[in-house]
Amino acid sequence: MTEQIPGSETLKIGELPAGLNVESLIEQASDIAILVGKNGMVEGITVNPDCPSLGCLDHWVGRTFDSFLTIESREKYAARIKAITADPGMVPRPLQLNHVDNAVWEFPVRYTVHRVKDRPSFLLFGRDMQPIAEVQQHLVAEQTARERDQQKIRSYETFYRVVLEASETPLMLVESETGRIRDVNSAAAALFGTKLETLAGSSLPQALEGQRKAELMESLHAAASAEELKVIEVIARRSGRDLALFAQYFRAAGELFLICRVASIDDSSATGPEVAQSLATLFNSASDAIVMTDAKGVIRDANEAFLILTDAAQIRDVKNKSLGEFLARGDVDLKIILETTIKTGRVRSYATQVLSSVGTRANVDVASTRLQRRGGDLGFGLIIRDVTPSEVANASAGASVMSDEAMKSVMDLVGTASLKSLVSATSDVVEKMCIETAVKMTGNNRVAAAEMLGLSRQSLYVKLRKHGLLKGEPGED
Repeated sequence: MTEQIPGSETLKIGELPAGLNVESLIEQASDIAILVGKNGMVEGITVNPDCPSLGCLDHWVGRTFDSFLTIESREKYAARIKAITADPGMVPRPLQLNHVDNAVWEFPVRYTVHRVKDRPSFLLFGRDMQPIAEVQQHLVAEQTARERDQQKIRSYETFYRVVLEASETPLMLVESETGRIRDVNSAAAALFGTKLETLAGSSLPQALEGQRKAELMESLHAAASAEELKVIEVIARRSGRDLALFAQYFRAAGELFLICRVASIDDSSATGPEVAQSLATLFNSASDAIVMTDAKGVIRDANEAFLILTDAAQIRDVKNKSLGEFLARGDVDLKIILETTIKTGRVRSYATQVLSSVGTRANVDVASTRLQRRGGDLGFGLIIRDVTPSEVANASAGASVMSDEAMKSVMDLVGTASLKSLVSATSDVVEKMCIETAVKMTGNNRVAAAEMLGLSRQSLYVKLRKHGLLKGEPGED
């Protein structure tokens, strides 16, 4: 390191103390050493070769030292120089300054400031703090990342707790090895006749009457491993209620747990697991097609008979599709069925045709009902019965009997009118029969009847008036 003293030649710092060579000592004792004159000019500087991160700082010589400091560090440096000047015997204390160079380079250095004897200069010995600062930055970044992860975990835990508590289904999470209840919702705690805080963390066998841990856990594992739904009937110790447990496996963080759905066995209300299993078997094995839809007629579930009727390969071929896509008159049929069901609560019989995926048609009779539960509307349940040929023949015979009187009126005209007049009269009779049938099928809903006949609403009113089917002026349906 070299220093520049006004009016003298350039000297080496190592030559300052009476010929003693301390340059190597200074380089080893500090990462950077700076000689600053009284006017604050950098008169000399040396950088430890083992600190390449500092680079070459020879361009500092001849410029003010504080021009390479941040604003905060300038104030700290000025205060320290003032204190040393006022008290020459002051013990040097570390001073951390942040340097800036070329407007983009900023690095911290910890200095000790020493006053040079018999000279108006200061010698600064510095230790590069940049490696420590980088470690601190990494630590801060890691801490920030951990805080973000903890916030995510807390949010996920909140979501999990809200969903668990909002579920109307009584649920509990059980450790598969120990049988300890890891978590439970309020609905399940109510069935056990205890508080949620008391039940969570306790042993499941202890919450049940007459259950040994080994036997109960063996039964739960067997039920969770079975391909078919198995029920474990138990008695709650506190409430004395007969309960049914339905167990399933799930894995979390490498550990195996059991999620148990709890149900109350109540034969009087027909909500026990045996009844539920029987209803499920009836739904899947019924010879008539059974379809469950939402409030708009979109299929949510259907049994095997409906898949056969529509030539569908699997349930996903019909699920989430409108039932109207499988009816002969499409949305007209669907609208009539749903609106009539809403008005009357059920439809006993509605004749139409079902279209299969390959274009074939089958005559069917549809019965529907509105499915409701406490607090909401589930949609509709429909039973679609394939009408046999004999039933079709009987229905056709019934239709001919119903129209005998009208046909007799036409036949009485034979011999008294031309063929053209007879055909015209017959057309009017057939037209009247079709309109009467459509109005009857739609429950006197003239908008739906017009859609079924392919007429505009105004045209339907004209024909109703023509055939004397209006008892008064047409009104809104």
